[in-house]
Amino acid sequence: MTKALEKSVGRALLVTARLHRARMGERLNALGLFPGQEQALKALQAAPMTMGELATLLRVKPPTVSKTIGRLSLQGLVTREGGNKDGRLVQVALTETGHKTALELDAVWNLVEDELLDKLDAKERKQLRKLLRKAAKGLSKAGADHDDPDADGDEADSDA
Repeated sequence: MTKALEKSVGRALLVTARLHRARMGERLNALGLFPGQEQALKALQAAPMTMGELATLLRVKPPTVSKTIGRLSLQGLVTREGGNKDGRLVQVALTETGHKTALELDAVWNLVEDELLDKLDAKERKQLRKLLRKAAKGLSKAGADHDDPDADGDEADSDA
């Protein structure tokens, strides 16, 4: 690996993201989930939605959502039901077990978040969030798909 690559911010971000995903994977495995399934469960926590709505919200292709929902259905965490008059529009909803699992995900996320930020003080945490939002805006202008970098604005960061 070249020194330039070793000093690259993108490389550091990639390594950190991979470590975060691996750690989340370990924690999710304890709940019988795979990475990505937690996002679907959390999205469905508020209300049932169609597969298309879920795909749009998660920024993935419909076949990916279909596969994820299929697996979650086999685990008894979601149900699929005809949602309109002729039954062609399928609504996906959490089961009671799915709701309980979705609630457990908050603790998993917070635990991994604490591990991720363990070496940063409150000021550094706030600065990191701000810088990552700015970086996401830069990629957005370059045409990359991303989550809304302003979704949780800096002004609301009281826990820093």
